[in-house]
Amino acid sequence: MAAAVKEKEEKDSEEVDAAETEGRVRAWAAEQAARGRRVALVTSGGTQVPLEARAVRFLENFSSGRRGAASAERLVRAGYAVCFLHRARSAFPWARALPPHGPALLDALRLTPGPPPGVAAAPAALPALLPALREYRRATEAGALLAIEFTALVEYLPLLRAAARALAPLGSSVMFYLAAAVSDFYIPVSEMPEHKIQSSEGPLQITMKMVPKMLSPLVREWAPEAFVISFKLETDPQILLDKSRQALEKYRHQVVVANVLESRRTSVIIVTRDSQTPLSLSDEEIAQGMEIEEKIVSYLQGQHTAFIERKG
Repeated sequence: MAAAVKEKEEKDSEEVDAAETEGRVRAWAAEQAARGRRVALVTSGGTQVPLEARAVRFLENFSSGRRGAASAERLVRAGYAVCFLHRARSAFPWARALPPHGPALLDALRLTPGPPPGVAAAPAALPALLPALREYRRATEAGALLAIEFTALVEYLPLLRAAARALAPLGSSVMFYLAAAVSDFYIPVSEMPEHKIQSSEGPLQITMKMVPKMLSPLVREWAPEAFVISFKLETDPQILLDKSRQALEKYRHQVVVANVLESRRTSVIIVTRDSQTPLSLSDEEIAQGMEIEEKIVSYLQGQHTAFIERKG
């Protein structure tokens, strides 16, 4: 009974949050349309799946959100307005230039004498920080970045639906860039233990349900005119292309960005219904600090333009 009540309360809260988000995104999207901008919804980071109703333990994946954040930067630079649906405390556009939390961040700061005393960036940190800060300020002042946070899987799914419905009126000018690492499995609230699972009870066995796939309703119902890109990560390169083509056939979207775990930072394959295009960084490009997302976004921008023209 308590679990059922909690599940209803959480569902009601999620619906309120989703309704508020849909209103925010709809108003923001109207501004972008008035300015003649294309819009990209970028999802980024991993989802958290609790094992208990009053959760102490969770299941996570390794996603840091780096790909989504790097891609959002490139999309803004390419003229898109970006709605960034991201995991809380994951990588964020342009904030990636900051040193990681801990000693590196503290060492990048200097106390300045007063009165009043203040804090400034250390000279060695400025070459990376200044360009990132300038681009971030430029994007936010132009209204070209709208950030929405999620943590748990149960937050992500209704927020994605709300944002998709809000962006649907923009038709083919919208790109969905689904880079988030969404869990495939979860435990319904009604089946969770209410309290912390006790180790004294012995080895833990968990039965999890399959998470409903969001690509199908996104493509068919929520934003049927949009340009939709999904990502496929595998550890076995032998099955990567087959799995990517199966996804395109099943969900009927436009593009899969296929990548293998070990080489995901330097190479991908762009898969469509009638083509497969490898993109990779050369040793020289890696040495220069180029990121593969620069090539991914450049290529997909061209694909999106062709899509819009076909929809014409």
